[in-house]
Amino acid sequence: MPLRLPPLSSLRFFEAAGRHQSFKLAAAELNVTPSAVSHGIVGLEEALGVELFVREARGLSLTPAGADYLSYVSEAFSLIAAGTQRLPTRGTHRAIAVSCAPTLASRWLLPRLPGFRSRWPDIDVTVDTSHRQVGFPVDGFDFAIRLSRVPVAGAAWTRLFGERLVPVCSPAYRDSLVDAHGNVELRRATLIHVSTASEDWQAWLERTATEGVEPTGGLRFDTIQLATEAAMMGLGVALGRRPLVDRDLAAGALVEASPLTVAAGTVYWLVSAEHADRRPDLLDFRQWLLAEAEGFENDPLGSDTAAASRAAIR
Repeated sequence: MPLRLPPLSSLRFFEAAGRHQSFKLAAAELNVTPSAVSHGIVGLEEALGVELFVREARGLSLTPAGADYLSYVSEAFSLIAAGTQRLPTRGTHRAIAVSCAPTLASRWLLPRLPGFRSRWPDIDVTVDTSHRQVGFPVDGFDFAIRLSRVPVAGAAWTRLFGERLVPVCSPAYRDSLVDAHGNVELRRATLIHVSTASEDWQAWLERTATEGVEPTGGLRFDTIQLATEAAMMGLGVALGRRPLVDRDLAAGALVEASPLTVAAGTVYWLVSAEHADRRPDLLDFRQWLLAEAEGFENDPLGSDTAAASRAAIR
C-alpha cells in the first residue's frame, strides 16, 4: 500500500516557514514569493485537514499540531539530506566522520591515525570533538566514541577499553607533599577536579577508604586534558585516567601521588551508525580501531610507542 504523503514542495514551504516563523523569510530562503509560500501552506492545511499556523496581525506562529508536525518534517528532511550526502558520486569520496571527546582524541586517537593512513591512504577521516550528543543518522556521523557505564539501547555499541583512576601530579609537587617520614600527605594537596567527569575525587576517596582529604576544594576544569596539564604544571593533584596517562608517567612528566588505583565505573565504547556495515571503508576503520583498542588495553605503553614511531616516520 503506497504511503500517503503531501506534495514535497508544500512540505518545503511549511518547514522553512515553521523554522523562520515567517512566510517572507521562508520565501527569501527558497527563492520564491511570499504569496507562493502562503498558497502552498494553505493547500497543505486543506490536504491534511489541520490548521498548522495561527495568522495574526502581530505575526505568524505554529499551532500545537503544527509544532508537532514540524519536528517530524524537519527530521525527515535531515534524513534525506544525510542519505543524499552518503550517495557515491563520480570522482568524489566521503570522509569517515568520527565524534570523539577532546582528551581521548588528542591523547589516543590522533597518535594512531598515521598508522591508519599508512594502510589506507585514500580514506579520509574527520574528527569532531564537540561535547554535543550525536544523533544517528541525522548528524551525519559514522562512529562516535563515548564514555559510559553501559551500552545505550538502539545503537551498536562495542567495548574499546576501561580506565583506572590514580592521583597524579608533577614530581616537584609530589616532593612538596612528602613529610619527614617519606609519606605523601595528600590532605595538604590542592585537588584538581574535572567538572564534567562522572567520577571524580569523591569516588576515589570512598573506594580507597582514604580519610582526612577534603574532596570539594581546589581547582576545576571542564576537560580531563586541562586537568592533566594543570597537574603537569605543578598546580595540584589530578585524578589520572590510566591507561591514558601511562605515557606521561613513563616519561616522568607525571608521578603517582598515591599507589592506590581503582577501576572506573565507565568504559570507552565505539558506537556505530546503522550503515557502518555497508561500506568497506567503514568496516576497515572499525576493525582497525578495535584492534588498536585491544592492543592499547593489553600493553598501553607498547601500543603508544608503536603509534608514536609510525607518526615520527611520516
